[in-house]
Amino acid sequence: VSAHVGDQFGVTNQHLLSGVFGWFYFSINLGAFAAMLLIPWLLAEYGAAVAFAAPGLLMLVATVAFWSGRYRFVHIQPSGMGFLKEVFSPVGLKVLLKLSSIYIFIAVFWALFEQTGSSWVLQAQKMDRMIFGFEVLPSQIQVANPLLIMLLIPVFNSVIYPLLNKIVVLTALKKISMGLFLTTIAFTIPALIQMQIEQGLVPSIGWQILAYVILTAAEVMVSITCLEFSYTQAPKSMKSFIMALFFMSVALGNLFTSAVNFFIVNDDGSNMLTGAGYFWFFTVLMLITAILFIFLSQNYQEKTYLQEEQDRYIFYSKKF
Repeated sequence: VSAHVGDQFGVTNQHLLSGVFGWFYFSINLGAFAAMLLIPWLLAEYGAAVAFAAPGLLMLVATVAFWSGRYRFVHIQPSGMGFLKEVFSPVGLKVLLKLSSIYIFIAVFWALFEQTGSSWVLQAQKMDRMIFGFEVLPSQIQVANPLLIMLLIPVFNSVIYPLLNKIVVLTALKKISMGLFLTTIAFTIPALIQMQIEQGLVPSIGWQILAYVILTAAEVMVSITCLEFSYTQAPKSMKSFIMALFFMSVALGNLFTSAVNFFIVNDDGSNMLTGAGYFWFFTVLMLITAILFIFLSQNYQEKTYLQEEQDRYIFYSKKF
Protein backbone atom coordinates (compact mmCIF):
# COMPACT_ATOMS: atom_id res chain seq x y z
CA VAL A 1 0.00 0.00 0.00
CA SER A 2 2.85 2.41 0.82
CA ALA A 3 4.28 2.16 -2.70
CA HIS A 4 0.78 2.53 -4.16
CA VAL A 5 0.38 5.79 -2.22
CA GLY A 6 3.57 7.11 -3.79
CA ASP A 7 2.45 5.99 -7.24
CA GLN A 8 -0.38 8.53 -7.10
CA PHE A 9 2.22 11.28 -7.47
CA GLY A 10 4.58 11.89 -10.36
CA VAL A 11 6.99 14.53 -11.55
CA THR A 12 4.32 17.24 -11.86
CA ASN A 13 3.00 16.97 -8.28
CA GLN A 14 6.00 15.57 -6.40
CA HIS A 15 5.84 18.49 -3.94
CA LEU A 16 2.81 16.80 -2.34
CA LEU A 17 4.65 13.57 -1.48
CA SER A 18 5.91 14.65 1.96
CA GLY A 19 2.46 15.69 3.09
CA VAL A 20 0.64 12.66 1.72
CA PHE A 21 2.92 10.14 3.41
CA GLY A 22 2.36 12.04 6.66
CA TRP A 23 -1.42 11.76 6.32
CA PHE A 24 -1.10 8.13 5.25
CA TYR A 25 0.77 7.48 8.50
CA PHE A 26 -1.89 9.49 10.34
CA SER A 27 -4.62 7.18 9.04
CA ILE A 28 -2.67 4.09 10.14
CA ASN A 29 -2.38 5.42 13.67
CA LEU A 30 -6.01 6.51 13.72
CA GLY A 31 -6.90 2.86 13.20
CA ALA A 32 -4.39 1.75 15.83
CA PHE A 33 -5.76 4.26 18.34
CA ALA A 34 -9.35 3.14 17.74
CA ALA A 35 -8.35 -0.52 18.03
CA MET A 36 -6.52 0.00 21.32
CA LEU A 37 -9.66 1.54 22.79
CA LEU A 38 -12.29 -0.67 21.16
CA ILE A 39 -10.83 -4.19 21.20
CA PRO A 40 -10.10 -4.42 24.98
CA TRP A 41 -13.64 -3.16 25.66
CA LEU A 42 -15.16 -5.74 23.29
CA LEU A 43 -13.06 -8.46 24.93
CA ALA A 44 -14.25 -7.48 28.40
CA GLU A 45 -17.92 -7.01 27.48
CA TYR A 46 -18.56 -9.63 24.79
CA GLY A 47 -15.69 -12.10 24.90
CA ALA A 48 -12.83 -13.17 22.65
CA ALA A 49 -15.03 -14.23 19.71
CA VAL A 50 -16.41 -10.73 19.20
CA ALA A 51 -13.05 -9.11 19.93
CA PHE A 52 -11.43 -11.14 17.13
CA ALA A 53 -14.39 -10.89 14.75
CA ALA A 54 -14.70 -7.09 14.86
CA PRO A 55 -11.29 -6.24 13.36
CA GLY A 56 -11.74 -9.02 10.81
CA LEU A 57 -15.04 -7.53 9.63
CA LEU A 58 -13.55 -4.05 9.56
CA MET A 59 -10.67 -5.33 7.43
CA LEU A 60 -13.23 -6.81 5.04
CA VAL A 61 -14.99 -3.44 4.81
CA ALA A 62 -11.65 -1.72 4.21
CA THR A 63 -10.78 -4.18 1.44
CA VAL A 64 -14.11 -3.62 -0.30
CA ALA A 65 -13.73 0.16 0.03
CA PHE A 66 -10.20 0.02 -1.39
CA TRP A 67 -11.28 -2.18 -4.31
CA SER A 68 -14.25 0.07 -5.09
CA GLY A 69 -11.87 2.97 -5.67
CA ARG A 70 -9.78 1.17 -8.28
CA TYR A 71 -11.20 3.33 -11.08
CA ARG A 72 -10.03 6.49 -9.32
CA PHE A 73 -6.48 5.44 -8.49
CA VAL A 74 -3.46 6.04 -10.65
CA HIS A 75 -1.96 2.68 -11.62
CA ILE A 76 1.54 1.73 -12.68
CA GLN A 77 1.83 -1.14 -15.13
CA PRO A 78 3.29 -4.12 -13.20
CA SER A 79 6.75 -5.07 -14.44
CA GLY A 80 6.43 -8.71 -13.38
CA MET A 81 9.68 -10.61 -12.97
CA GLY A 82 11.28 -8.05 -15.26
CA PHE A 83 12.06 -5.99 -12.18
CA LEU A 84 14.84 -8.47 -11.38
CA LYS A 85 16.72 -7.17 -14.40
CA GLU A 86 16.75 -3.71 -12.84
CA VAL A 87 17.56 -5.07 -9.37
CA PHE A 88 20.71 -6.77 -10.66
CA SER A 89 21.70 -3.94 -12.97
CA PRO A 90 24.61 -1.69 -11.92
CA VAL A 91 22.13 1.05 -10.96
CA GLY A 92 19.87 -1.34 -9.04
CA LEU A 93 22.72 -2.92 -7.09
CA LYS A 94 24.11 0.51 -6.23
CA VAL A 95 20.71 1.64 -4.92
CA LEU A 96 20.36 -1.56 -2.88
CA LEU A 97 23.78 -1.08 -1.30
CA LYS A 98 23.15 2.58 -0.50
CA LEU A 99 19.69 2.08 0.99
CA SER A 100 20.67 -1.08 2.89
CA SER A 101 23.38 0.92 4.65
CA ILE A 102 20.69 3.40 5.72
CA TYR A 103 18.28 0.69 6.88
CA ILE A 104 20.88 -0.89 9.17
CA PHE A 105 20.85 2.31 11.22
CA ILE A 106 17.06 2.48 11.07
CA ALA A 107 16.91 -1.08 12.44
CA VAL A 108 18.58 0.17 15.63
CA PHE A 109 15.84 2.79 15.94
CA TRP A 110 13.19 0.06 15.72
CA ALA A 111 15.10 -2.05 18.26
CA LEU A 112 14.49 0.72 20.78
CA PHE A 113 11.06 1.85 19.61
CA GLU A 114 9.49 -1.62 19.74
CA GLN A 115 10.40 -1.92 23.42
CA THR A 116 7.48 0.35 24.29
CA GLY A 117 5.42 -2.85 24.12
CA SER A 118 7.77 -4.86 26.33
CA SER A 119 10.35 -3.32 28.69
CA TRP A 120 8.42 -0.06 28.99
CA VAL A 121 5.25 -1.93 29.97
CA LEU A 122 7.15 -3.93 32.59
CA GLN A 123 8.57 -0.69 33.95
CA ALA A 124 5.12 0.91 34.08
CA GLN A 125 3.98 -1.87 36.44
CA LYS A 126 6.27 -0.40 39.10
CA MET A 127 5.20 3.23 38.61
CA ASP A 128 2.43 5.44 39.97
CA ARG A 129 -0.12 5.18 37.17
CA MET A 130 -2.72 7.57 38.51
CA ILE A 131 -3.81 10.09 35.84
CA PHE A 132 -6.48 12.63 36.77
CA GLY A 133 -7.77 10.35 39.53
CA PHE A 134 -7.85 7.19 37.39
CA GLU A 135 -5.33 4.36 37.50
CA VAL A 136 -4.42 3.16 34.02
CA LEU A 137 -3.19 -0.33 33.25
CA PRO A 138 0.50 -0.69 32.30
CA SER A 139 -0.32 -1.81 28.76
CA GLN A 140 -2.77 1.06 28.27
CA ILE A 141 0.07 3.60 28.31
CA GLN A 142 0.88 2.46 24.76
CA VAL A 143 -2.23 4.25 23.49
CA ALA A 144 -0.23 7.46 23.94
CA ASN A 145 1.80 6.65 20.82
CA PRO A 146 -0.93 6.67 18.13
CA LEU A 147 -2.64 9.59 19.84
CA LEU A 148 0.59 11.60 19.86
CA ILE A 149 1.28 10.64 16.24
CA MET A 150 -2.05 12.17 15.21
CA LEU A 151 -1.27 15.32 17.18
CA LEU A 152 2.35 15.71 16.11
CA ILE A 153 2.05 15.10 12.35
CA PRO A 154 0.15 18.38 11.73
CA VAL A 155 2.47 20.20 14.15
CA PHE A 156 5.59 19.00 12.34
CA ASN A 157 4.19 19.71 8.87
CA SER A 158 2.80 23.14 9.73
CA VAL A 159 5.19 24.48 12.37
CA ILE A 160 8.35 22.53 13.19
CA TYR A 161 9.57 21.66 9.68
CA PRO A 162 9.00 25.20 8.30
CA LEU A 163 10.89 26.65 11.29
CA LEU A 164 13.78 24.20 10.90
CA ASN A 165 13.94 24.96 7.17
CA LYS A 166 14.69 28.57 8.04
CA ILE A 167 17.74 27.43 10.00
CA VAL A 168 19.04 24.61 7.80
CA VAL A 169 18.11 23.00 4.49
CA LEU A 170 16.05 20.12 5.84
CA THR A 171 16.79 17.06 3.72
CA ALA A 172 15.33 13.61 4.40
CA LEU A 173 18.60 12.37 5.90
CA LYS A 174 18.80 15.36 8.23
CA LYS A 175 15.29 14.63 9.48
CA ILE A 176 16.26 11.02 10.13
CA SER A 177 19.45 12.10 11.89
CA MET A 178 17.53 14.43 14.20
CA GLY A 179 15.05 11.64 14.90
CA LEU A 180 17.83 9.26 15.93
CA PHE A 181 19.18 11.79 18.43
CA LEU A 182 15.66 12.35 19.78
CA THR A 183 15.39 8.60 20.29
CA THR A 184 18.54 8.73 22.41
CA ILE A 185 16.98 11.43 24.59
CA ALA A 186 13.70 9.52 24.81
CA PHE A 187 15.41 6.33 26.02
CA THR A 188 17.44 8.25 28.59
CA ILE A 189 14.21 8.95 30.48
CA PRO A 190 13.22 5.31 31.23
CA ALA A 191 16.85 4.66 32.16
CA LEU A 192 16.63 7.41 34.78
CA ILE A 193 13.18 6.18 35.84
CA GLN A 194 14.58 2.69 36.39
CA MET A 195 17.35 4.10 38.56
CA GLN A 196 14.69 5.69 40.78
CA ILE A 197 12.73 2.44 40.96
CA GLU A 198 15.87 0.58 42.04
CA GLN A 199 16.25 3.11 44.84
CA GLY A 200 12.82 2.15 46.15
CA LEU A 201 10.95 5.14 44.73
CA VAL A 202 7.68 5.04 42.78
CA PRO A 203 7.99 7.60 39.97
CA SER A 204 4.95 9.10 38.28
CA ILE A 205 3.85 7.62 34.96
CA GLY A 206 4.00 11.18 33.66
CA TRP A 207 7.74 10.74 33.17
CA GLN A 208 7.18 7.78 30.88
CA ILE A 209 4.54 9.76 28.98
CA LEU A 210 7.16 12.48 28.46
CA ALA A 211 9.43 9.81 26.99
CA TYR A 212 6.56 8.78 24.70
CA VAL A 213 6.22 12.37 23.46
CA ILE A 214 9.90 12.56 22.54
CA LEU A 215 9.99 9.05 21.06
CA THR A 216 6.88 9.74 18.99
CA ALA A 217 8.45 12.94 17.68
CA ALA A 218 11.42 10.81 16.68
CA GLU A 219 9.07 8.36 14.97
CA VAL A 220 7.58 11.19 12.90
CA MET A 221 11.04 12.26 11.78
CA VAL A 222 12.36 8.74 11.12
CA SER A 223 9.52 6.47 10.05
CA ILE A 224 7.45 8.84 7.91
CA THR A 225 10.56 10.27 6.30
CA CYS A 226 11.82 6.76 5.51
CA LEU A 227 8.55 5.92 3.77
CA GLU A 228 8.94 8.88 1.43
CA PHE A 229 12.71 8.40 1.10
CA SER A 230 12.36 4.71 0.25
CA TYR A 231 9.85 5.53 -2.48
CA THR A 232 11.70 8.43 -4.08
CA GLN A 233 15.16 6.82 -3.97
CA ALA A 234 14.03 3.55 -5.56
CA PRO A 235 14.15 3.07 -9.35
CA LYS A 236 10.73 2.89 -10.98
CA SER A 237 10.32 -0.89 -11.09
CA MET A 238 11.90 -1.42 -7.64
CA LYS A 239 9.68 0.78 -5.49
CA SER A 240 7.62 -1.99 -3.85
CA PHE A 241 10.77 -4.09 -3.43
CA ILE A 242 12.66 -1.26 -1.72
CA MET A 243 9.64 -0.44 0.45
CA ALA A 244 9.59 -4.09 1.58
CA LEU A 245 13.31 -3.81 2.33
CA PHE A 246 12.60 -0.82 4.57
CA PHE A 247 9.94 -2.77 6.47
CA MET A 248 12.48 -5.53 6.96
CA SER A 249 14.43 -3.07 9.11
CA VAL A 250 11.58 -3.32 11.64
CA ALA A 251 12.00 -7.09 11.76
CA LEU A 252 15.79 -6.73 11.96
CA GLY A 253 15.43 -4.35 14.91
CA ASN A 254 13.20 -6.80 16.77
CA LEU A 255 15.59 -9.63 15.93
CA PHE A 256 18.48 -7.63 17.36
CA THR A 257 16.61 -7.00 20.63
CA SER A 258 15.77 -10.70 20.86
CA ALA A 259 19.43 -11.56 20.31
CA VAL A 260 20.51 -9.14 23.05
CA ASN A 261 18.00 -10.67 25.48
CA PHE A 262 19.30 -14.14 24.58
CA PHE A 263 23.01 -13.44 24.93
CA ILE A 264 22.81 -11.45 28.19
CA VAL A 265 21.63 -14.57 30.04
CA ASN A 266 24.42 -16.25 32.01
CA ASP A 267 24.74 -20.01 32.43
CA ASP A 268 23.24 -19.79 35.93
CA GLY A 269 20.14 -18.01 34.59
CA SER A 270 21.12 -14.53 35.76
CA ASN A 271 21.35 -11.56 33.38
CA MET A 272 24.41 -9.49 32.56
CA LEU A 273 22.16 -6.51 31.86
CA THR A 274 19.44 -5.81 34.39
CA GLY A 275 17.42 -2.84 35.51
CA ALA A 276 18.80 0.55 34.53
CA GLY A 277 21.84 -1.06 32.92
CA TYR A 278 19.57 -2.60 30.29
CA PHE A 279 18.11 0.77 29.35
CA TRP A 280 21.50 2.49 29.41
CA PHE A 281 22.90 -0.15 27.02
CA PHE A 282 20.30 0.71 24.38
CA THR A 283 20.62 4.44 25.08
CA VAL A 284 24.38 4.41 24.45
CA LEU A 285 23.89 2.17 21.41
CA MET A 286 21.41 4.66 19.97
CA LEU A 287 23.77 7.58 20.61
CA ILE A 288 26.62 5.80 18.80
CA THR A 289 24.25 4.93 15.95
CA ALA A 290 23.08 8.54 15.62
CA ILE A 291 26.66 9.84 15.52
CA LEU A 292 27.75 7.29 12.91
CA PHE A 293 24.67 8.08 10.83
CA ILE A 294 25.82 11.69 10.51
CA PHE A 295 29.02 10.55 8.78
CA LEU A 296 27.12 8.17 6.53
CA SER A 297 24.56 10.78 5.49
CA GLN A 298 27.28 13.27 4.55
CA ASN A 299 28.56 10.87 1.89
CA TYR A 300 25.15 9.75 0.63
CA GLN A 301 24.23 11.08 -2.80
CA GLU A 302 20.46 11.34 -3.16
CA LYS A 303 18.85 10.62 -6.52
CA THR A 304 15.09 10.83 -6.95
CA TYR A 305 13.20 8.44 -9.21
CA LEU A 306 9.57 9.38 -9.88
CA GLN A 307 7.02 7.95 -12.25
CA GLU A 308 6.65 9.82 -15.52
CA GLU A 309 3.18 10.94 -16.52
CA GLN A 310 3.11 8.55 -19.48
CA ASP A 311 3.74 5.62 -17.12
CA ARG A 312 0.71 6.42 -14.98
CA TYR A 313 -2.83 5.56 -15.97
CA ILE A 314 -6.33 5.12 -14.51
CA PHE A 315 -8.58 2.16 -15.23
CA TYR A 316 -11.79 3.27 -16.88
CA SER A 317 -13.00 -0.12 -18.11
CA LYS A 318 -15.54 -1.72 -15.79
CA LYS A 319 -14.32 -5.10 -17.05
CA PHE A 320 -11.24 -4.83 -14.87
